[in-house]
Amino acid sequence: MRAKNSGLLPAGFEDLLPPDAEAEYDAIASLMSVFKSFGYERVKPPIAEFEESLFSSGVGSCIADDTFRVMDPKSRKMLALRSDITAQIARIATSRLSDERRPLRLTYANDVIRTESSQYRTQRQFTQVGCEIVGVDNVHADIEAAVVALKALSVLGLPVVTIDFSYSALFHALMKITDAGESEIDVLRSQFAGNPEKVFDALGAYEFSDEDAAIIARLKGVVDGVSKAVEELELSEFVNISVDPLETQGFEYHDGVSFTFFAQGVRGVLGRGGRYKVEGSATESAVGFTFYMDTVRCGLLTGATEDVVEVGEECSWREVAVMQAQGKVIKRKL
Repeated sequence: MRAKNSGLLPAGFEDLLPPDAEAEYDAIASLMSVFKSFGYERVKPPIAEFEESLFSSGVGSCIADDTFRVMDPKSRKMLALRSDITAQIARIATSRLSDERRPLRLTYANDVIRTESSQYRTQRQFTQVGCEIVGVDNVHADIEAAVVALKALSVLGLPVVTIDFSYSALFHALMKITDAGESEIDVLRSQFAGNPEKVFDALGAYEFSDEDAAIIARLKGVVDGVSKAVEELELSEFVNISVDPLETQGFEYHDGVSFTFFAQGVRGVLGRGGRYKVEGSATESAVGFTFYMDTVRCGLLTGATEDVVEVGEECSWREVAVMQAQGKVIKRKL
């Protein structure tokens, strides 16, 4: 006898059905094709690894609370089921690829699983797709990461995308120089968030320390570089650029310029990116981004567009192959 509720899944898990599964697969293939065209090479980390190695880096320690653990019956050691792939890229860069020439340009497309859902991300298992540049710390790398991400999103047919830049160190600098309290963040944001020209003009009205002024200059250099690239790539009608130096949520392990992607009419965050330290045998800097495909999928068009033809048993396999070569989808009547 079939068990009752045999189709019931735990909260935060889902069966991805047609046409959504196909739409997500095609979107991932399109994204990875763009990444490859910019010289990023694909890696595929395991779904589980020893927790002591996954959590050893600064990146890894930030994801510990979101990570499932299981006992490995073979080694009798605790394993961690990855909740974010960036920590695994950091491990690979400092171990298996430690002798490779820098910068490393790596890309991935794999599922992650988390212990908790959030207000905007109800799924606890979803696919992360992204890129990392490891081993170089300059404005050009920050710009490349953001531009490659925008170029990739532009091929998916999404509505207008906003990239919102921030820099976590500026949060504390602004709170100090304006003598504002935590309760006044929203008031500050009306002054220091939005159009880049407006934000940098507002920042220019204050006298920051040399260290903080250098941070602002770095942020402005990245924003200006991305703006120029968007214009040269003719993406101006697709991309909106904003700056919010008071935004820190979701950037727990980032220590430089960071950015978030949103799409018009799509609830939640498409992805995040930014600069962080890779800790291992040597400390390196890296910059990258990750798209969350459960959110990206909400902005995709999933209507059936294939030319589907049904044929009877009298249709030969040779005729089927000819029609398939013409781009038709052939369904044989059984």
